[in-house]
Amino acid sequence: MLLILAIVLVALVFEFVNGFHDTANAIATSVATKVLSPRQAILLSAVCNLLGALAGTAVAATIGRGLVDVKAVTSLTLLAALIGAIIWNLVTWRVGLPSSSSHALIGGLCGAAVATARGQWNVIRWATENPGTHTLEGLWPKVILPMFLAPVLGIVVGYVFMGMLLACANRWRPMTVNGVFRRCQLVSAAWMSFSHGTNDAQKTMGVIALTLFTATTQSHAFDHLPRWLNFLQAPEFKIHLWIKVLCALTIAAGTTAGGWRIIRTLGRKMVKLHPIHGFAAQMTAASIIQTASLMGIPLSTTHVMSAAIMGVGATRGLNAVKWNVVERMVWAWMLTLPTTAVLGYGTLQILRLAKLAE
Repeated sequence: MLLILAIVLVALVFEFVNGFHDTANAIATSVATKVLSPRQAILLSAVCNLLGALAGTAVAATIGRGLVDVKAVTSLTLLAALIGAIIWNLVTWRVGLPSSSSHALIGGLCGAAVATARGQWNVIRWATENPGTHTLEGLWPKVILPMFLAPVLGIVVGYVFMGMLLACANRWRPMTVNGVFRRCQLVSAAWMSFSHGTNDAQKTMGVIALTLFTATTQSHAFDHLPRWLNFLQAPEFKIHLWIKVLCALTIAAGTTAGGWRIIRTLGRKMVKLHPIHGFAAQMTAASIIQTASLMGIPLSTTHVMSAAIMGVGATRGLNAVKWNVVERMVWAWMLTLPTTAVLGYGTLQILRLAKLAE
């Protein structure tokens, strides 16, 4: 029982780290364009993250039962996955690199599951058809393909949308353009934070639900559970309301802690932004993320927001984008899944050596 509670606690630590690690995705452009002060932007982001986290569970279901065979998952599998993801998030946060918390968790889960199954790769659900909806589920359609497609969409849609805005505001005075889009960016920042909550907060919900489901079906952890703790039992995989509320509050708290290093990278170092650019980037990213959330795709909000900023900035000329910063970010994106898979695999092996796993 103590192990289960420890895993839930570690999952919430991951959610908290995710909150301050990904704060920049929603508010960096608002801070860079001076529409909001850092304190105002973080407060807005925290509230909207909280509301978004309470809206829907499609992404949580994908994380909890759509990527690996739940029969190959134990409580220690999830603990190893979370530890691997947290290590990677803290390292990339320390160096100010906007990597993907989503892919960190997914990579850690896949690596730990393979280690639990003693090297059997078939525990990973690569691509399977859902008999009810006749849609493809699994690592390839839900994670790997969107990992490449979403940034491309972010660049293209950001570029086109920004071009349309520039055409519409072509005859406006610069003061009018800045005044209008400073107000509009308040809306886009709020929607970006809301969409971030609908996608990122649900990933930890899926992990906690899977932890309780695994503990109920594969062990006797709850055999002597006090009656007042019966709500922890999960005879079926389900995202209970208390899980949603707990994760929502945690990611909001993490958001409040802020992510100043990554804010500087996204909002200032990559491309110089004005309110109209910030509005275009946030609306582009929020639209893509919200659509993915409805489809149950655990998208990288970092990838999408960064790509949208690139696309918007490219309308000012390719030399307006600082490509050396972009190159560092791309390397982080490409390395996240394999690195966290190795971390998850290695952590499980260490637990096994410590005789905490069979």
